[in-house]
Amino acid sequence: MSVARKNQIEVQAVTTDDLLEVLGLGIRDFKAAPVYGLAFGAIYAVGGWVLILMLVEFDLPFLVYPLAAGFALIAPFIASGFYVVSSQLEKSEPLSWGIVFRTVKSMFGRDLGWMALVTGFSLFIWMDIAALLSFGFMEFQFFSFSTLLDTILTTPAGWAFLVTGHAVGALIAFGVFSYSVISIPMLFDRDIDFVTAMITSVRFVKRNPRVMAIWCFTIAALTAISLLSGFVGLLVTLPVLGHATWHLYRRAVPSSMTTSPSGPEAA
Repeated sequence: MSVARKNQIEVQAVTTDDLLEVLGLGIRDFKAAPVYGLAFGAIYAVGGWVLILMLVEFDLPFLVYPLAAGFALIAPFIASGFYVVSSQLEKSEPLSWGIVFRTVKSMFGRDLGWMALVTGFSLFIWMDIAALLSFGFMEFQFFSFSTLLDTILTTPAGWAFLVTGHAVGALIAFGVFSYSVISIPMLFDRDIDFVTAMITSVRFVKRNPRVMAIWCFTIAALTAISLLSGFVGLLVTLPVLGHATWHLYRRAVPSSMTTSPSGPEAA
């Protein structure tokens, strides 16, 4: 027990003031290198629309909203490129598309690929649960998008589905948030395995439950606003939150550990 604790990565306490500061730093980094943020945000938004159009085309409109909401589950992984940008800006080092892509590619040679598998599996489980809830409350009926929306908003079964779905989704989202909030930037910055990174992330959330609940709600709220804007808001919210997550990670754990050889300087 004592040996395990000795080998644990130390996690720091943070406050709501830290959240405001990292958001400010996220905005600063986005302004300093907007082309990267806008490009990655556009890719994410276009990808979302393509998937949603496919669901509608295959008569699966009941999965549109769960898929859109589930995007938040994989956002920390999608934000990997922003960690490279923020790290380069932090060290006042050169920044280019070549550096960003080479660094992200090198991360997949280590344990980032496993984290991608874990987050992707979480999204898959969420979509399965959403489908089961839909079938359960809608009695295996298939609706057009407009009929489905009317059924959800005007019937008791629809309201029950909406409340239950959001409650289950919130639990899954906070679970994924707990193991991923700092684990992915940690895998970029440090030479550790993905299990250690996930455990450290959970321990950080456990040490700061109230502050992390606020941060999780902030991410959810900004994501919801972006979805309501037809994904256009992701052009700004995704890079700002991505950069902010890097700065939150820097406050979450000490900076004395050895930097991973897969960092920008090795690329």
